[in-house]
Amino acid sequence: MNKEKKIISPTKKKALLLIAGGLALGLARNPRSQKYIFKTLKRDWKEINKKYLYRIIKEFREERLVDYREKEDGTVEIVLTEKGQKMVLKFNIDKIKIASPLKWDKKWRVVFFDIPEKRRSERNILRDKLKELGFCEIQKSVFVHPFPCFDEINFITEYFQLRNLVRYGEMINISNEEEFKLKFKLY
Repeated sequence: MNKEKKIISPTKKKALLLIAGGLALGLARNPRSQKYIFKTLKRDWKEINKKYLYRIIKEFREERLVDYREKEDGTVEIVLTEKGQKMVLKFNIDKIKIASPLKWDKKWRVVFFDIPEKRRSERNILRDKLKELGFCEIQKSVFVHPFPCFDEINFITEYFQLRNLVRYGEMINISNEEEFKLKFKLY
């Protein structure tokens, strides 16, 4: 059976990301992150026609992308379903980047994996994504990067459903370090 790929409009994407942003705001631990998320949400919220937004949310509920939950105080909150969360991940996977700090902390981030042959295509996609993010391939299943990227790797492994097959670690020493310092221009 051939599944027809559903195309979602930019406004619907923005609405779904706004809902996800509300979730991110609730999960953000430090005030600086909350302030940044709130600032972004506020700007994006102003750009959306409210009547159209309500219609979109109704469609999202019919498509099981969102659900309503009544809170104790009688208000209703809109929450992403698992299907909605997967849709949001699809929108963000191409935008992911690893930030370069002003000063390197002299730690190496290592991603290594053992993905079975029957999942070869996912393994190749993961390799390509790591290279796209600037990782250096040490072996076919071992990659290194100098900057913090724990959240980015978690995001990628969740998106490709490889959580149990991919590991992340930080090292302070690595053999042939000079080679990697040159590659990443850390001098």
